[in-house]
Amino acid sequence: MPMSASSPVMLVLAALCCLLLHSADASVHDYTGERFAALGNAFVLNGGSEGVYASPAADSFIRFEKVAFKRTPESAAAAEEDGSRTVTITAVVSEDAAVTGARALCCTPDMARRGACTEGSLVHRAPNGTASGSWPKVLSASFLPGALEAAFPDETVAVSRTGMYSLRFVHCDASLDVAAEGKTIWKNSRGYGYLPGRMAPLLAFYGAMSLAFAALAAFWFFRYTRFWREVVPLQNLVTVVIALGMVEVTTWYLDLAEFGESGVRPAGTTFWAATAGAVRRTVSRVLVLLVAMGYGVVRPTFSGGGGAGARVAALGASFFAASEALEVGDHVGAVSDHDHSRTRRLFLVLTVAALDAAFICWIFAALSRTIGRLKARRMAAKVEMYRRLATSLTIGVAVSLGWITFEVHFKSTDGYHSERWRVAWVIPAVWQLISFALLCAICLVWAPSHDSTRLCSDECGDDDGEDVEDGARPLMIRPGPLSYVDNWACYVTQDAKIILRTDSGVYAKAGEEDKRV
Repeated sequence: MPMSASSPVMLVLAALCCLLLHSADASVHDYTGERFAALGNAFVLNGGSEGVYASPAADSFIRFEKVAFKRTPESAAAAEEDGSRTVTITAVVSEDAAVTGARALCCTPDMARRGACTEGSLVHRAPNGTASGSWPKVLSASFLPGALEAAFPDETVAVSRTGMYSLRFVHCDASLDVAAEGKTIWKNSRGYGYLPGRMAPLLAFYGAMSLAFAALAAFWFFRYTRFWREVVPLQNLVTVVIALGMVEVTTWYLDLAEFGESGVRPAGTTFWAATAGAVRRTVSRVLVLLVAMGYGVVRPTFSGGGGAGARVAALGASFFAASEALEVGDHVGAVSDHDHSRTRRLFLVLTVAALDAAFICWIFAALSRTIGRLKARRMAAKVEMYRRLATSLTIGVAVSLGWITFEVHFKSTDGYHSERWRVAWVIPAVWQLISFALLCAICLVWAPSHDSTRLCSDECGDDDGEDVEDGARPLMIRPGPLSYVDNWACYVTQDAKIILRTDSGVYAKAGEEDKRV
């Protein structure tokens, strides 16, 4: 039994509402009950990881505000039974992941016997290449005997050098069961405010993209109003895509601007920006597919034989559901790569990629059939138009495959946590540029003009089914002599009737005036 096209959309909207209600993380990193995870012989809680731009004014910092840890009464009782010892939690702010990369984070008995450290204490070292011995920054909070809470002082760690900084809380007591609360505030310089370093250049990029979409919209609006009498339904769909693109990039710009100003990412603005992007990508793919199948050019309406309309709707709804879940999960309330589940994201990425591949295969197969039909009817102008569309799509797919390869390499080599974090913003920016370039190509090919009616399907109104081959249905004509223009082709049917076909259609003469068949 086929699934209703709206079913996946309803499911994803319900899930996204729950996600939106629970998303509160931002460049102000809140800790609300997070717990430690075992790593080597220690227990680690990731407190944040961001690229920070420094400046001579020394206005970049990482600030601790009311950061505390609460342990259970059982943990406190276990510590008292062990001799009322004091349990310490250490916060380490480093310029790289050197702390988590060590083989032994906590001092072992062998290391203690050599006098290298005190057994049970944290072992840390300065990252390679650090000129000053003041890094990493280490803060400590201790549970006094019988106490259930250990609090860090409200301290500000100044950042004087641009780099990727990580905050991790570490302890070495296997019996300690604690939960974190409080927050840390991360601030950039260079006018970026509270934007994370790898996202900061996107503010200017989306500002530029807003202007680019405004210019494209002005061009399209001028042509649309000038030739409004010749506008065809296909061009109305292009107008919708341009409007969605403008909404998307403008909302992203507003999202990042508010994020940088307040330090808290606005969940509502981010949600609508991600949703606008998912809708725009879905409508764009459906639009190109309909054009490739000949809607508005080969057939006047999209009836589609064999349930093609239902299949297009189902594929579009599934793509929107997967793309929406991926975009909202990646962006709403998220700052660093640690803010979402890698397993969940991998599943959504593969789902979106599979649906994208289905769109691409269907589009090129439909393009091939449509161009073949137009060639058989000697419609040279439309053949050339579809060839230009096919060329643009081929270039777009080739560039996308190349960029996917680069993105996989970039992320697999830990580009977000090396010095390459400064260019990480280029990854989403190039995807925006590719989609914008394809939209511009479509706008140039299908721009409203005085001869926009060449896109209409009057000449081919007899082709209603997607999967019906040319010649599979007999061509029904009225009795009477045929009239034709200079560019014509001659066909002979099985019952010995002669049919003349031109680029403008087939005409039969009835009475004193020519009438369209």
